[in-house]
Amino acid sequence: MNLLKALSTVSALTLLSRITGLARETLKAVGFGAGLQMDAFEAAFRLPNILRRLFAEGAFSQAFVPILAEYKRARGEDATRALIDRVATLLAVLLVAISVLGIVAAPWLVYLLAGGFARTPGKVELTAELIRIMFPYIFFISLVSLAGSILNVHRRFAIPAFTPVLLNISIIGATIFVAPHFDPPIVALAWGVAIGGAAQLALQIVPLARIAMLPRPRFDWRDEGVSRVLRAMGPAVLGVSAAQISTLINTQLAAYLGDGRISWITYADRLMEFPSAMLGVALGTVLLPSLVKHHHDGNQDQYRALLDWGLRLTFLLALPATLALALLSVPLISTLYQYGRFTPNDVWQTRDALLGYCVGLIGLIAVKILAPAFYARQDMKTPVKIAFLTVLVTQALAVAMMFRIGHAGLTLATSIGACLNATLLFITMRRRGIYVPQPGWLVFLGRIGIALAVLGGVLWWAAGADAFWVAAGLWAKVGRLSAVIAAGALAYFAALWVCGFRFADFNRREHH
Repeated sequence: MNLLKALSTVSALTLLSRITGLARETLKAVGFGAGLQMDAFEAAFRLPNILRRLFAEGAFSQAFVPILAEYKRARGEDATRALIDRVATLLAVLLVAISVLGIVAAPWLVYLLAGGFARTPGKVELTAELIRIMFPYIFFISLVSLAGSILNVHRRFAIPAFTPVLLNISIIGATIFVAPHFDPPIVALAWGVAIGGAAQLALQIVPLARIAMLPRPRFDWRDEGVSRVLRAMGPAVLGVSAAQISTLINTQLAAYLGDGRISWITYADRLMEFPSAMLGVALGTVLLPSLVKHHHDGNQDQYRALLDWGLRLTFLLALPATLALALLSVPLISTLYQYGRFTPNDVWQTRDALLGYCVGLIGLIAVKILAPAFYARQDMKTPVKIAFLTVLVTQALAVAMMFRIGHAGLTLATSIGACLNATLLFITMRRRGIYVPQPGWLVFLGRIGIALAVLGGVLWWAAGADAFWVAAGLWAKVGRLSAVIAAGALAYFAALWVCGFRFADFNRREHH
């Protein structure tokens, strides 16, 4: 199996997911701006979204994939199927209980998410109503994550990568066709989330049946495999939740800074998710089953070579993405969001949040590659300890910087935390001999540095003054932004080619 091809497939489908996600955000910005209703929706959606990240991109797959891959490799199809049945049944039972609890506790959850809302009449009640509608999404998306883990272990990466598109389509449909018939209109978006979750789960049924791994009810929480998954999930949940706890605290801090802050940070976060998901999540997804295989086979050389390949790809693609996001922050925000109720002031405030995030993009993506290197070895504790230390540093910085530079201080603190997390993971791996860099890194980084200088010059020259982007019409902005991005990509990859890079250098084959 060609890993670069698999990565390209996952990245392309993730790109489709992010493009439909941006269309969704643009329509939300046009219809609702950055005021009370949108703040209520974003705060209410934050909880299911945090749990989505916890499961879909985090703890569950990190705990489940290594054990599932080991079963598939060492114990055969019947034992693997039995493990899937038992884990799926237990998960479904727990999720029904969590969903009911969330619906009942909705008013208290608002104070947990954004206590500052109590100062605005009606804001707490609206947010509680939205939480009640959206909470069952957690049930659907967690089972979608289980299905994705099974398909990824069987090297079927396409369906799990495409699945998020359905949620975006559902919210887009709700915004355009349903919102005008609701009072307040924002309630339609919450129903869009719930329906999108059900559609995502429905999509998994046929692919799982094709590989004869569609779960059947079989309750046995004392089973050895289930116990191992639960034991591994404990530390993994703590590790992934460290970043989400940070997000929750930042939501509280942003709510106290006043109306609009949560929305500005969220709009910036959506832009950041583009490269972090296309590269970080995609690489982590593709690497984990292969890392598990090499560790299980005792093949440390292949294990280290695979990690090295992942890290080189990170530097090759994350650094230009960081530079492009920073230099094109106003063109991107203005082109995507500045319509309807989204004002020029919203553009500048969202830009400040985005610039704070840009600092940590390389760290954010590197963590998605470095942490799976520990999970593949079924070592959950090391990344957890590092994640918690990171949260303490991040939150201390967030409180200190928010009084100096407002909401941008919160995003900058998140970035510094991500870089610290990646650095500590890397140092630990080097000390333990888990990772040994392959030869040629200095030359590699030197070539990238030259290409980045070329990219920066082209983007700065082609983008021009910020004033044009804030004043221009939709099609003028879309046309020019497309040309600027195309020119930048061409310049960067041409400079790499002149410096001696070849596409074939990054081809990597892995055997099942």
